[in-house]
Amino acid sequence: MLNSGEGGQMIFEPAVLKVSVGDTIHFKASDMSHNSASIDGMLPDGAESWSGQMNMDISVTLDTEGVYVYQCDPHVMMAMIGVIQVGEAVNMSEIKTASNSLKSSFVMNAERIDTYLNQL
Repeated sequence: MLNSGEGGQMIFEPAVLKVSVGDTIHFKASDMSHNSASIDGMLPDGAESWSGQMNMDISVTLDTEGVYVYQCDPHVMMAMIGVIQVGEAVNMSEIKTASNSLKSSFVMNAERIDTYLNQL
């Protein structure tokens, strides 16, 4: 969770992950005023959501196969998001549909979600 990094401003690094079912992801609060939270409607069916506290590290174990999109709550309008593929991308069509609504809320970096999803 960074104010700036290789991928630009307001960014998670790495922003795109491919992991196995049951893997645990550790979100590190490197810079202040950030968190990691799953986005409603952008998780696989049956997946457990999460919402980390501001300025706090959080670890999330992902037990459901599919694509997860997550955000920094105060900076989502700046497209501070990330994408995790767990196993196969079984819900990709639903994620792409939902991403259009999310993208319309961005005030900058509108291409970021498409760039990330195209890496899967």
